[in-house]
Amino acid sequence: METQLVLEKWAGAIYTLSIGANKEEGGSRGNTVKIGGESSLPLLFKEGNIPNLPAVAFEVWDTPPQDWDEGLVCAYGDVLHDPFAWADKCVREFKAKLLCVRMQGSHPDYGNKGPQEAAKFISTLLSKVNVPLIIIGCGDDAKDNLILPACSEAAKAERCLIGCAIQDNYKTLVASVLADGHNIIAESPIDINIAKQLNILISDMGLSLERIVINPTIGALGYGLEYAYSIMERARLAALSGDKTLASPFICFTGQEAWRTKEAKSGPDHGVIWEVITATSLIQSGADLLVMRHPKAAEKVLAYINTLFKK
Repeated sequence: METQLVLEKWAGAIYTLSIGANKEEGGSRGNTVKIGGESSLPLLFKEGNIPNLPAVAFEVWDTPPQDWDEGLVCAYGDVLHDPFAWADKCVREFKAKLLCVRMQGSHPDYGNKGPQEAAKFISTLLSKVNVPLIIIGCGDDAKDNLILPACSEAAKAERCLIGCAIQDNYKTLVASVLADGHNIIAESPIDINIAKQLNILISDMGLSLERIVINPTIGALGYGLEYAYSIMERARLAALSGDKTLASPFICFTGQEAWRTKEAKSGPDHGVIWEVITATSLIQSGADLLVMRHPKAAEKVLAYINTLFKK
C-alpha cells in the first residue's frame, strides 16, 4: 500500500525583507538581497512557498582584528590591515553579494573612533563597493548610540540592515532607521518572549514589523547550538501559526560564534569545519541570513544551499 505524506498548511508566513537599494529605488547598490517569505517550515517545499534562498554575508571590520585566529588571518592576508581592500577582496575574489560591516574601531578598547569617523568610513565604503551592507555596532551600547545614527545617515536611502537593537537600548537606533529608510536587527538573548516583546516595542515606534530581522543570539556547535536551534524552531512555528510579531527573518552570526570556540583553533581547517557545521545546522532551523568569516566556509555553505534548493 502506498504511503501518503500528511502535509501541513500554515495560516501565517514570514515577512519578505530586502537589503540594498538600486538606482531605481533611490540607492546606488548593484544588487539587492531578499530574505524571508517562507510559508512552510525549513526545506518542506511541498507544504508551502520558500521563495528566497538563505543568504550569506561576509564579515568585514573597520579596523584590523586583534584576536583573530591564524587560520582566518591567512585566508585574507594583508588586506586585513585595509578595510576597503578587505571589502573589495570579498566582493571581487570571493563573489560576496552582501557585506556585514562591524564598526569595531569605535569600541573604547579598539580605537574609540567617533561618529564623524564612522560616518566617513561608511560613505567611503559605499563608494568603493556596490553590494548591500549590514552595519553592526561595536558592542558598547553607549558608543553604538552615537555611531550607528551617524552611519545610518551616511548610508541614507541605501536600505541597509542596521543593528543591533536590544530591549534596554533600542529607541535611538529605531528613530535613525526610520528617518533614513533602513531595516533593523532586533537582538534577544535566546529568549522567544523577549524577541516578541522587542519586536512589539520597535513597531510601537512606527517601524513596521516587515522591516525587522531577529537576531536570536545563536551558539556554535557544541556551545549551545541545540538550545538556539529549539528557540528558532519555536519562533518559526509561532509565526507560521499566525503570530505576526514573530514573523521576522532570522540573522545568525555564525562566524563570530564558531571562531570563538577552542575547537576552532585546535588544528588546520578545524575552524572552517566548525563554522560550516554551525551554519548548515542553523539553516535547518530556519536561518535566513548567515554572517560568516572564513571564505572557504562561506563557499562550502553556499554550495550546500544551492544543493538543497536545486529544484
